[in-house]
Parts: sequence; C-alpha cells; structure tokens
Amino acid sequence: MKFFKGLVHKKDKEEKKEDKKNEKKVEEVNKAEEKAEEKKVEKVEEKREEKVEEKKVEETKKVEEKKVEKVEEKREEKVEEKKVEETKKVEEKKVEKVEEKREEKVEEKKVEEVKKAEEKKV
Repeated sequence: MKFFKGLVHKKDKEEKKEDKKNEKKVEEVNKAEEKAEEKKVEKVEEKREEKVEEKKVEETKKVEEKKVEKVEEKREEKVEEKKVEETKKVEEKKVEKVEEKREEKVEEKKVEEVKKAEEKKV
C-alpha cells in the first residue's frame, strides 16, 4: 500500500506542477491578449484624434478661405468704385466741354448780332 501511496503522491505533485505550468501559460496568454487589446484601443484613439485634428485643419482652411474671399471682394469693390469715379469724372469733363462749346456759340451769335446791328446802323 505504501508503494501505491507514494505513486499517488508523486502523481499529485506532477499534476500540481503541470497545473502551475498551465496557469502560467494561461496568465501569459491573458497578458498578451490584454496588451493586444490595449494596442487596438490606442490605435482607435489615435485615429479618432487624427480625425478631430483633420476636421480642425479643414475648418481653419475654410475660415481662411472665407477671409481671403472677403478681402478679394472688398478689393474688387474698391476697384469698381474707382472705375465709377473715373467714369463720372470723364462724363463731367465731357459735359463741361459741351457747355463751353455752347457758351462759345452763344458768344459768337451775340458777336454776330452786334456786328449786324452795327452794320445796320452804318
């Protein structure tokens, strides 16, 4: 009987060693899985942050484009205003010339009338 007890005891020790080895392997596998899961989570978070950053950059670009558009519109408005002013000045000069010519003609007619009147007196 002692012989069998010794064998059973020896078997129990071997089983305990195997159990411990298996537990260590399970723990290592669990740790590896946890690390893999953490890496996945980190990658997902990094992608999220990248997307947020990209959106911010796009929004900033849009805002900058709008600012540039407004500046260009103002520039165009100023150019238009200058053109309108120049056109007004040109038109005013034309009107002045026409008025001067009319006045000259009126003066010439008066001079002619005076000459005719003088010729009639003579």
